[in-house]
Amino acid sequence: MSNSTATTTDIDVALEKHRTELTGYCYRMLGSSFEAEDAVQDTLVRAWRSYEKFEGRSSLRSWLYRIATNVCLDMLTAGNKRARPMDLSEPTPLARAALSPRPDNTWLEPMPDARVLPKVEDPAEAAVAKESVRLAFMAALQQLPPKQRAVLILREVLAWKASEVAELLDTSVASVNSALQRARATLSERAASGANAAVSDPLDEEQQKLLDRYVAAFEGYDMTALTALLHEDAIMTMPPFDLWLTGHDDITGFMTTMGSACEGSRLLPVQVNGLPGFAQYKPDPDGGGFTPWAIQVLEISDGRLTGFHFYLDTQRWFPLFGLPLHLEAETGEVEQGA
Repeated sequence: MSNSTATTTDIDVALEKHRTELTGYCYRMLGSSFEAEDAVQDTLVRAWRSYEKFEGRSSLRSWLYRIATNVCLDMLTAGNKRARPMDLSEPTPLARAALSPRPDNTWLEPMPDARVLPKVEDPAEAAVAKESVRLAFMAALQQLPPKQRAVLILREVLAWKASEVAELLDTSVASVNSALQRARATLSERAASGANAAVSDPLDEEQQKLLDRYVAAFEGYDMTALTALLHEDAIMTMPPFDLWLTGHDDITGFMTTMGSACEGSRLLPVQVNGLPGFAQYKPDPDGGGFTPWAIQVLEISDGRLTGFHFYLDTQRWFPLFGLPLHLEAETGEVEQGA
């Protein structure tokens, strides 16, 4: 590339400005935190190498989305659809509960808000962006064929015009509109079959009180208090295990039997998938203090917890969230990383 050093720096800055929104787009397309970041890195490298050929016939942003879409479509040719445990099997009664892991590429993965949600001034736009990375919506996206997925994200989430999407995908406006109609129908069917999280942005006073009560109940391992916070049909999942439980009796029963090592845990708040969440550290009997155990993602509806999802691969998730891999015993608190 024949650009001067200054020009090269300018190109790097221009491309880097789009990293967060591109990561959000690729994450919605792929359902994987790490694949999304790989896809964006690939996109920016391709753009940097081809920058001299970029003739400005479209905006830089549109050009980057075209590259990112092609990268994601290539990655999706394997046909893998990431899922949540309840998308793959029926719930398991506590009496038959067993922890059977599935490969990492089975699961829809969590993502820190800061990596996928660009800062925007418009509260309505920010709310739509958060809704579009919530676990239920992300799981529904994974059921769409890849091109329908791209059309729906570009049109419904990013508010592109049909003509702009048609140009990006090298297809007709009629094809885009048809794909959008089919995608909407699929998502409507899924929405009708299951409740979605209803979380205010920012959290309203009642939701914040609910979270405070949850922290007190979980850290105190008070199953009576926790039961009072759970919806009767609440769901608990623990990827990479395919086990999922429903109903407060089975959930609290699991926590006091197979999950009893979590007693005495500490929770640090995180912003994840447009939802409230916590980094859970459980007591470390060998080294003292607390050791990472899970990233928790909470779903709330009608003043109750309807779902809490424990992502257990701490060696992957805690660095992604900028979280320490140890808490001291004295306070159980620590400054979070960036």
